[in-house]
Amino acid sequence: MVKVLLGLFCFTIAQVLALKFINPPFTPNVVWEWTESVIENRPHNRPSYKWKDIETLSPHLRRAVIAAEDQRFLSHNGFDFKEIKNVLNNLIHHKRLRGASTISMQTARSVFLLSSKSVFRKLAEVYYTILIELFWDKERILEMYLNTVDWGTGVTGAEAAAQKYYSKSAKHLTPGQAALMTAVLPNPHKWSVKRPTPYLKARQKRIMEDLHRMPLL
Repeated sequence: MVKVLLGLFCFTIAQVLALKFINPPFTPNVVWEWTESVIENRPHNRPSYKWKDIETLSPHLRRAVIAAEDQRFLSHNGFDFKEIKNVLNNLIHHKRLRGASTISMQTARSVFLLSSKSVFRKLAEVYYTILIELFWDKERILEMYLNTVDWGTGVTGAEAAAQKYYSKSAKHLTPGQAALMTAVLPNPHKWSVKRPTPYLKARQKRIMEDLHRMPLL
């Protein structure tokens, strides 16, 4: 058992160190969706995934993601304990549970793990978050996030999302487009960029108001 655990530890360290320099050609979820489409003979449902270096992504999108998903991204080490405290207070006083995942945690999830609700996956997410915060800088974490985050069924990453929703490269997104794309991220399979609800438009407006205060990585 000790040898197995040591082997897994060495393997995960090697994974994270390799991806500090190498852009992943796919993610676990992309492989899963592609395999499903082949088995079910649904070629039109093949996942779309296109890597783009961070400097070729719209600065509005880079700022919008930080504004919407993790405004303390540069100041925490992977876990936003202030946000976790707010979530717990909200649960105690208002009986409502909302997420407290940072950009680093979401990156660990999308790059290394399959989507699931298991306790094991959550523990693995915490473990990988610690590793990427140790070995990657914040710019690399954000670059990985923007390229691997789930942006809807069969859509992985900013470039694929921009092409699908606006028929343009993610490099050319306007502030409004970037804010609306980012607004759907908490639930990209429920909310639609093409059919925004009043709630989604309100989220877009709040993100645009925060854009100018966010750092550009």
